[in-house]
Amino acid sequence: MLYACSIKKYIPEEKRLYTGATINLEADSTVQKVSELKTDLKTVLRPKPNTKFLGMHLGLYYYYKNQKENPGFVNKWLFKQFGQKPVYQSDVETYEMQEILRNRLENHGFFYSRITSSFTEKEKEASITYSLKVPEPYRMETYQIDSMVSPIYKDVLEASKSSPFKKNMRFSLSNLKQERQRLDIELKKKGYYNFNANFLLFESDTNQYKNKKFDLFLKMKAEVPKEATVPYKIKQINIYPDYDLKDTTKTKANRYKNKNYFQDSVYFKPKYLDEFITLKEGEFYNPITSKNTARRLSGIGAYKYVNIQYKEIDTVLTDSLGALEANIFLSPLTKRAIRAELQAVTKSNNFAGPKLSLTYSNRNLFKGGETLNISSNIGYETQIASGDNLGLSSLELGLKTELIFPRVIAPFSFKEDFFEYSVPKTKTSLSATYLSRSKLYTLLSGNLFFGYVWNANRYITYEINPVSVNYTRLSNTTETFDEILQKNPFLQRSFDQQFISGLTFSFTYNEMVNANKTHQFFANSTVDVAGNSISLFAKETEAGKPKEFLGLQYAQYAKADVDFRYHYNFGRNMEQTIAARLFAGYGYAYGNSDVVPFVKQYFSGGPYSVRAFQIRSLGPGTYNEKNDPQTNGTFFDKTGNIRLEANIEYRFPIYSFFKGAVFADAGNVWNSESNPAFNGKDKFTSNFINELGMGAGVGLRIDVQGFVIRFDLAAPFHDPALDEDKRWDFRVDEPVFNFAIGYSF
Repeated sequence: MLYACSIKKYIPEEKRLYTGATINLEADSTVQKVSELKTDLKTVLRPKPNTKFLGMHLGLYYYYKNQKENPGFVNKWLFKQFGQKPVYQSDVETYEMQEILRNRLENHGFFYSRITSSFTEKEKEASITYSLKVPEPYRMETYQIDSMVSPIYKDVLEASKSSPFKKNMRFSLSNLKQERQRLDIELKKKGYYNFNANFLLFESDTNQYKNKKFDLFLKMKAEVPKEATVPYKIKQINIYPDYDLKDTTKTKANRYKNKNYFQDSVYFKPKYLDEFITLKEGEFYNPITSKNTARRLSGIGAYKYVNIQYKEIDTVLTDSLGALEANIFLSPLTKRAIRAELQAVTKSNNFAGPKLSLTYSNRNLFKGGETLNISSNIGYETQIASGDNLGLSSLELGLKTELIFPRVIAPFSFKEDFFEYSVPKTKTSLSATYLSRSKLYTLLSGNLFFGYVWNANRYITYEINPVSVNYTRLSNTTETFDEILQKNPFLQRSFDQQFISGLTFSFTYNEMVNANKTHQFFANSTVDVAGNSISLFAKETEAGKPKEFLGLQYAQYAKADVDFRYHYNFGRNMEQTIAARLFAGYGYAYGNSDVVPFVKQYFSGGPYSVRAFQIRSLGPGTYNEKNDPQTNGTFFDKTGNIRLEANIEYRFPIYSFFKGAVFADAGNVWNSESNPAFNGKDKFTSNFINELGMGAGVGLRIDVQGFVIRFDLAAPFHDPALDEDKRWDFRVDEPVFNFAIGYSF
């Protein structure tokens, strides 16, 4: 109320603040859906009054503050973000607004309506009321197609059979426009390359009736060119797999499956490129087929630009058919590329160090659109402060080779139209990681997988990896680490499972690709099952002990998780966002395993999780390693087979490519079966809500055309590792700094 009252003293003497309009609608008894009509009329009311927030004119307040001689930096920034210029009574053009309302009513079939308006004036404020008297609407009696030139006449007749127009339908201008657009789309699908929706004309005739009826006629406008009234077939398809904008000369064509390929030397083998092209010689032009071809070619990953152009062949144009030449220009991406990435890592246990990653990419490796990625990384971290861990360090070396084929590599074949939206990619990967933790152990792991990924449509993506093999070997363990394993059998068994073989399946629904949507949803679900197939060939080496395959203990488990996200975009140019996320995951060990392997367990904390806690430092449950003499302060990753997390974040622009954020996170990991070493503090119970780690903070993002560098500073306000009476404490003096690439969710 203080804000609301303070606005009035800034309003000039001769002005009144406009507070909005009201519509009083008196409709004939035959009018249906009056409330919907009233809602539609409100959308055309102008001007819009100044908005309020919790009953306060904050936007106006910042505007008036900014009018001062020296408003200050804060007031200038607040005005730029939230300020609004005042809308006064004098800004309302009543006569013009009445005409707009009358026109909108006529568009809905309500002709000869009566409209009046009147202002209600108060101290420094004014509102307006529009009174509308709406008569009975005009309704359609018949719908007919006037004669047109051949051959388009029969195709218009055919397309009109599915028209939504029915007898007694109320006259509606928007329905007429939509029908005209629908007919245009249907005719384009039939090959009418030069047709335009504006060539169609609707006329209504009321002369035959005295009771507000009309006959509707669909006509073709006069002087429509002949090229627009005949369908076109694709006579020739020319493809330029290695097109250079600077060089448009044609080389000798290589004919393959009724298509012409122009390339000086073989850049892309026609037998591989052909399956991406859904255009066919002899078929009618269809814009949907053209878009489908462009999308499939763009998905290969080897081309920077895909440009499909059509050229009319005038020499073969007849009164009933035209011909097109389709030219597909493909501009390749740079064949080879090297990317370097340097990170600085810090952890809550005072370990810190650098991490360097290098990636080499070779596109179109075998002239079939294949992509080879070879990446390596080296990371080192050490204790940077005094304490029990002083002198401990960690060295990580990694090498990964990935080969992606833009087609299905399988012993069986699919029908040509089975993957209509996009052609699946076959992914193969082989990687190895060496991890050495001084005074503890050395861990060598390798991974091999083979699988497929494809887009079912714009929003849905599937990924299935029928072959996923992981091998780990623990060596060079110290006496200290051996003692820890003896006291923690769960941890020991999770390391004993050296061999993991199974399959994974992932489903993703992603509306974030549509940047203009106000409400965006994202959902991802992943299922990981291991050990079932190789259990058929496993041997029991010792009674009561886990079975082995090729001399190695293998893991048997099922793991599933879901990740839901929601973005609400608003503000000027939709630059502000409220983003929310909910994650839940569960792993179940069975058969040959009673513990989910260490590398497959969940962790919480870090720049993409609960940011007030360092990566892998939260949980499990209420466990606190600082109070556990068994760990001796060593830096184990905290994991569990259950994970729950929730995040909410408000994102807003600051200046240019600088953006800010305010956020809160909550989450933790647990074990479904308690680890005896944790004295029951890690077990998931109905009290899990009170065991969530919670934190809040602020962030700065540097967003340059979608490439985001993110800095987050967060502090915990609920730490489950502490005693219950000490958990709620907003430790602002102990913030955690996060540096990452990309948004957290």
